[in-house]
Amino acid sequence: MFGYVRPRREELKVWEWESYQAAYCGLCAAMGRRHGLAARMFLNYDFTFLAMLLLPAQRRPALSRCRCPARLGCVKKKCTAPDPGMDLAADESVILTWWKLRDGVADGPFWKSMACRLLCALLGPAYRRAAAAQPAFAGTVQACLEELDALEKEGCPSLDRPADSFARLLQAAAPATGETVRDRATAQLLYHVGRWIYLIDAWDDREEDRRSGSYNPVLARYGGAEDAHRAEFELTLRHSRNLAGGACALLERGGWQGVVENIIYLGLPAVERMVLQGTWKTRKKTQQK
Repeated sequence: MFGYVRPRREELKVWEWESYQAAYCGLCAAMGRRHGLAARMFLNYDFTFLAMLLLPAQRRPALSRCRCPARLGCVKKKCTAPDPGMDLAADESVILTWWKLRDGVADGPFWKSMACRLLCALLGPAYRRAAAAQPAFAGTVQACLEELDALEKEGCPSLDRPADSFARLLQAAAPATGETVRDRATAQLLYHVGRWIYLIDAWDDREEDRRSGSYNPVLARYGGAEDAHRAEFELTLRHSRNLAGGACALLERGGWQGVVENIIYLGLPAVERMVLQGTWKTRKKTQQK
């Protein structure tokens, strides 16, 4: 989807980093098992964070072995054991990816739009399976994105209104479990992380959107003088991170707790600094090599 939600690896314990890698590989395996090889192409860090919130709060995550298709299927790796929470994360990841591609078809420049159209066709069967498995979430995603599309078409100058639409979309990814405190805290955590993702992505894409003429809430709000309002923008980002942190403090995620807290308290601020300094895209490409 975006790839902004990731941990600070150097601040994790060895076993926490190995567990995070296992969650990443486990989600990849679940996406492949449920939706085919094409779905695995869209795996990213944001979805791994979602998976850790949906998995059981075990003291140490249950691990199994899987083969990595990126290495021709010949290397076995540790991954999280199959679990209904991981299957849910896989379904929701496919739904979110498909709608992100649809947005690219509608709003992207010609060549990007064509590429997104081809990827939508490739992912279409997987999306239909995922939407059939999670119809309530698929319906919420569609409704929130239609609301967001209407705001974009009217050139909404508010930062909060489009960010709220996207945040409610991500909030819906955590179904009710009957545990009142956990459900409320997880929903609030996902809401404020979703709001942060939308806003940081808008800042990150502002130059590209300025050139293409696409809607961007940062440009619409500040009229092209966003650098003069950077402190104000940082304040609203920090507000979302603080509220996400408050929700995180109410959660008990067992063996995932340290990684989740690392992401909220260290990973998000680190990515935010790089985006605001203009170094994020270069750093991201380097990390992917």
